[in-house]
Amino acid sequence: MKSILKIIVIALTLILFNCKNEAVQITYKYGNKPTVITCNDLDDNLYQEAMYSFEDDIFNYYKKKNFKSTLVNAYAQFIRNANFGRLAYEDIISEHSIKVFEALKQDNKLWDPENTKSHLNYDSPLIKCVINNIKDNSLKTTFNSLLSINDLSPKLIGPPLNSRYRDALKDKYLASYIAFDFYYSKFFDIDLSKINLDRPEPKVDFNKKPE
Repeated sequence: MKSILKIIVIALTLILFNCKNEAVQITYKYGNKPTVITCNDLDDNLYQEAMYSFEDDIFNYYKKKNFKSTLVNAYAQFIRNANFGRLAYEDIISEHSIKVFEALKQDNKLWDPENTKSHLNYDSPLIKCVINNIKDNSLKTTFNSLLSINDLSPKLIGPPLNSRYRDALKDKYLASYIAFDFYYSKFFDIDLSKINLDRPEPKVDFNKKPE
């Protein structure tokens, strides 16, 4: 009898383990992209996938609005509109980013449901790694100062980012922070099942003056 129970327990454990693994499996679209984030003992591949997917989302969104838009323009507009609360996330989010987010949600250390300023856990290993590797020392000091008084939030760090949006192109640790706190963290407040992923491509007005 004990042997049968032991077999049942092992079988159930394997089933649960396989279900959990299946839940977090995603297709990596950006596996051939350069490795730009290195955090010891963390799933760098998933975090990089999230960052690249975020960049594609904002680039494609602003490209539709202005066919001459570039990634640096997309960062500028995204950060500015995020600071003023004027982002229509439902129009920006892609199907791939939703799948990436579902995988990210499995990382319990990355999120803090009790954080009213952001669902992101600023004490998580990933965010500590990201902030410690930001290239701009003055910006890093600002981050650490806000962390030291437990006051880091998109609202307070947003204004300094307004003038440093170009840095995100060459500093992917900074880009990762923006992706996680200004983008994926917002997914928790959105009914992702209602997003129209088959939204039609808007017509491009070639006579429109670039912003």
